[in-house]
Amino acid sequence: MTHFKLYHSTSDLPDSWDALTTHDVFLKSPFLKALEASSPNNISTFYLGVFKSEILVGIAIIQRVEMYLDDVFRKTSNKFFKKCGKYLISKIVKGNALIIGNLMHTGQHGMYFNSEAITQDDFLNQLSQGLKALTQTVKKQFQKKIRIIAFKDYFEDDWFHLNESFFKNHKLFKAQAQPNMVFDIKNDWQTPQDYITAFNKKYRRRYKTARKKSQNIVCRELSLEDVNNSSQEIYKLYENVSDNAGVNSFKLHKAHFYHLKKELNNGFKIFGYYLNEELVGFYSLIKNYNKLETYFLGYKQESQHEYQMYLNMLFDMASFGIENKYNQVIFARTAMEIKSSIGAKPKQMQIYLKHTNNMFANTIMKLVVKYANPVRDWDERHPFS
Repeated sequence: MTHFKLYHSTSDLPDSWDALTTHDVFLKSPFLKALEASSPNNISTFYLGVFKSEILVGIAIIQRVEMYLDDVFRKTSNKFFKKCGKYLISKIVKGNALIIGNLMHTGQHGMYFNSEAITQDDFLNQLSQGLKALTQTVKKQFQKKIRIIAFKDYFEDDWFHLNESFFKNHKLFKAQAQPNMVFDIKNDWQTPQDYITAFNKKYRRRYKTARKKSQNIVCRELSLEDVNNSSQEIYKLYENVSDNAGVNSFKLHKAHFYHLKKELNNGFKIFGYYLNEELVGFYSLIKNYNKLETYFLGYKQESQHEYQMYLNMLFDMASFGIENKYNQVIFARTAMEIKSSIGAKPKQMQIYLKHTNNMFANTIMKLVVKYANPVRDWDERHPFS
């Protein structure tokens, strides 16, 4: 008999959760534990297990998101669009959303099932029942109505797209998201120098210029103690970049980086950039089996242009991936043009979502999606041709 169980804490997860075959660190309990200890104020994470008899055969991560307008619209937001956006969200979202996946990271990190033990239809049916139960729980405990349900970030070749009857029955529509920038590491790149040598003359010169500008910057890896001691500076640098995004759906907990380092240990890397012993920037990485996932970063705006800090971070992240024999570096979305200039390629992604109030047509929802997550025109760079 197939059934589901909802868990409200990682401490309640069954022992078989991590034993379930899945090559995704974002679905494992160490990461989930760190996330639980340091989630943004407006995000609560729930965990769904699908069982066949008493054997765990599938899992899903479901996030309840409360849309706080001050977090969504930052100080850099365009005033006109900020006003329109606040009106749209207050009228259409006005409540909570359930996101299947991790809103804080690009990619499909929301669910996994053992296809040898359960069919896609059975798994999705149990997930659907779990969403209904969670919707009722949120309404009962918090007096909040779930307005939006969304399945996030699927590559074009993902199995999820095959479930057309599921989308139709649940009135889910597909929307284009910004592409995920993926850096494929070639087999003949044994060292970062091999990678640099592969650049054409224009981009090799660009690399040398960036490195020359950053020669006074010292980069070093931070230990757990370093992260704890520098937590205020790290968070301020993160805010500098995050606030500049204009529109966002969350703001990190101030202890987020500390808890990730504590739980993932060597699986979470954070590197600080120092100028005259002052921390002026950082970037972070998560080891995800054969993929290296870039995570949050930050820098002082006044240092960014002079030292080409962001471009140098991208080179450093690519070099780390090559040196440590990863197949890919996942650079996520945003800043797509500059990421393509170091060799990352766009991979299209889609999301599925719906508004739970039938009075709102999907066309209106599409406007909200387009506003909150615009697919921008940009010029892809080709540094190896």
